[in-house]
Amino acid sequence: MLLHRRKFDSEDDENLDRWLLTYADMITLLLAFFVVLYSMSRVDAGKFEKITEALTTAFKGHQDLEAELKQKLSSKFTINKHLKRGDLVVLRKQIEKISQQLELGSSLNTEHRAYGLVIHVSESALFSAGEAKIRNKAKKMLDLIVLQLLKVPNHIRVEGHTDNLPINTEKYPSNWELSTFRATSCLRYLLKKHDFPPEKISALGYAEFRPLCPNDTEEGRAKNRRVDIVVLTLEDSNIEPENLTGDPVEALIDSLAVEDKVPANNSDEI
Repeated sequence: MLLHRRKFDSEDDENLDRWLLTYADMITLLLAFFVVLYSMSRVDAGKFEKITEALTTAFKGHQDLEAELKQKLSSKFTINKHLKRGDLVVLRKQIEKISQQLELGSSLNTEHRAYGLVIHVSESALFSAGEAKIRNKAKKMLDLIVLQLLKVPNHIRVEGHTDNLPINTEKYPSNWELSTFRATSCLRYLLKKHDFPPEKISALGYAEFRPLCPNDTEEGRAKNRRVDIVVLTLEDSNIEPENLTGDPVEALIDSLAVEDKVPANNSDEI
């Protein structure tokens, strides 16, 4: 009877030790798992080593390679630093503060659109009727707006708009010329007065074909006569045409400048 009990106890000891097999299997699987993770991380480490090697070579005197690397490494940063649509909310609040400070009322409004932040400035706040020369009282408003725009890396587009009433003068044969001259007049003011970067600004004239309201009332036509300053979104800023000629931008602007035909004693215009 005693011998039988000892044999039973011995078999129990063997059964209790079998958990080591399951534990060993788990350890093996964990080891394989971490080996896979380590091998995956080595891909990024390899790229980092290549960049380090290239930079080391550049610092030893290969200036051309250094310049190429800097351009490649900074290209994504240059693109990503532009403000996206959601980030333009802060800029909009600053523009609205300017409107309240100058008590502009309905003469200056802002809105978000798919392509960016649009700042609507009415004709009465900028020009005399049928003219494209900025009035002196409008300069302070533009100066304050420009101070905010200079902080933004996005492309700025200045758009001229009119109502549907025809105009036919020697200087402005149609609303196309009037809207375009108004847009370029504001653009030139930004360039000359504030040294605005010419490569990040453009001007367009839409005549009466981008109305905000129907042109069947005087109130509607007044809202349509405006200049829109558009801060383009990240995507639209990146697709703006570049200067492909290689000529300095300032030289191109000078070559396209139009001589002013305004009497010198007109103190209310630039």
